[in-house]
Amino acid sequence: MCTRSALIPTIAFMALNACDGQITEVPYFTALNEPEIVRAEDIEAPPNARPGSCWGRDVTPAVVETITEQIIVQPAELLNDGTVVSPAIYRTETQQRIVKERRETWFETPCTEVWTEDFTSTLQRALQARGIFYGTISGVNDSQTRAGVRRYQKAGGLDSTILSMESARRLGLIAIERES
Repeated sequence: MCTRSALIPTIAFMALNACDGQITEVPYFTALNEPEIVRAEDIEAPPNARPGSCWGRDVTPAVVETITEQIIVQPAELLNDGTVVSPAIYRTETQQRIVKERRETWFETPCTEVWTEDFTSTLQRALQARGIFYGTISGVNDSQTRAGVRRYQKAGGLDSTILSMESARRLGLIAIERES
């Protein structure tokens, strides 16, 4: 259900977009509905989560295909000259099938203690260097930063504004753990 507080930014976005004539990218808008980060100790955490770790979740909805067909029940009756005596009778059959199953992916993410202003500024610079962050380097994890994170991760198959630990490592924000 849409709340009034969530609806107001939506309407404002649409109104400004209509007046301006420019198209603003969808990730800025969809970042408003991003799920929260879950600690391993929380009841909603994924099974076998390492104590002290934090997790994000990406849910991809199922894709359902609906097919409607007209099936002939009785063919048309025609005279030899092609005149239709009685038209054909059809029935409509509608079927649905799941093309792609719903998918829930858990991924480890830096915990809130890591998200300092310096960390966020470094993230913004890393995304800007790759041409996928268009805001100013502010140290604030704002909608533009989250949209940049989504752009970066989407190329690897994770459509989320929550920064994964894997992405943070690839961006050089978090040290890669060495095997002993």
